[in-house]
Amino acid sequence: MKLVIIGTVASSFFGFRADFIKALLEKNYTVYAFTSEYSNEDLQKIEALGAIPVTYRLNRGGINPLADIKATYELSKKIKDIAPNMVFSYFSKPVIFGTLAAKLARVPKITGMLEGLGYTFTEQPNQVNKKTQIIKKAQVLLYKIALPQLDKIIFLNPDDPRDLLDKYNIKVKKVEVLGGIGLNLTEYPYSNTYPSTPTFIFVARLLAEKGIHDYLAAAKIVKHNYPETKFIVLGTIDKEALGALTPAQLQEFTKQNIVEYPGHVDNVSEWIASSSVFVLPSYYREGVPRSTQEAMAMGRAVITTDVPGCRETVVDGINGFLIEKWNPRALAEKMTYFIENPKAIKEMGYESNKMAQEKFDAEKVNKRLLNILGL
Repeated sequence: MKLVIIGTVASSFFGFRADFIKALLEKNYTVYAFTSEYSNEDLQKIEALGAIPVTYRLNRGGINPLADIKATYELSKKIKDIAPNMVFSYFSKPVIFGTLAAKLARVPKITGMLEGLGYTFTEQPNQVNKKTQIIKKAQVLLYKIALPQLDKIIFLNPDDPRDLLDKYNIKVKKVEVLGGIGLNLTEYPYSNTYPSTPTFIFVARLLAEKGIHDYLAAAKIVKHNYPETKFIVLGTIDKEALGALTPAQLQEFTKQNIVEYPGHVDNVSEWIASSSVFVLPSYYREGVPRSTQEAMAMGRAVITTDVPGCRETVVDGINGFLIEKWNPRALAEKMTYFIENPKAIKEMGYESNKMAQEKFDAEKVNKRLLNILGL
């Protein structure tokens, strides 16, 4: 049996799909991993997993219809040469063009998975710019063409099918909701020892949509009343993204001793282990944020926003708190709660770990996914 998996960035195969690929290999599937952004080292890592890397062309951010039609035709030829039993695509563009290419190649079973609706569907505090509005309209039109061709469409949270399929009246054959894509829990071991100084940690790209500005504003409020409290920021600065945190802004906060920013780190789990509470005030259209799942597995209470994707990680008042988006004051209040009630850090951290074991264990998630795919 042959299975084609179509993604974009090669690192997503060995970073987030490794356990899934291993589960397929155990069932004696031959797995072809299609990637459009890769290095030779990446392809070797995919091979080391036991999958066969196949490269294809797809402009991930572009909106040139002629280039996309040509790329879809070339992709369909590659799929046809393999003649797989199933094509499974994930991420927006592979789901659109991978599905159309698989249909052209007459693949018997075609499935797609959308892990969040992404930037174009993200509600902004200010008006959305014209370019984003145009891209969104084009994306919805392409979804209307591609998604009805799927045998099944999988989402990670229940809000996404409502806000995409129902809102834009997109007809599909079958919808499934998976939950988070899961983690190998052994890589994020539970730790119930916490620093004596309350320490909050933010782990994400330093984008406005991920809530970095709200995190910094809340940290400033809390520091004023509880100067000993620590605030850690882990993530890369994106100089291109609209509204992203600038190096100068970050330097201002570190100079005032409001936050610690160690720069690029490879040992994120160690930083989480040396913190008290994980914070993600994101308003991005997440699937189910992975960084939050990692922190939960390690036994960290969570403060996050009551928005699609993020709300799948917290039962309010049990393993953390859900706050209103764009509200640093509400975030500061919940941070203060943990400072004034240190027992809650441990109690809610324990509940987070329990939840991660139930909902985000890759072994359980992959069994569910294989079941949904009918494999």
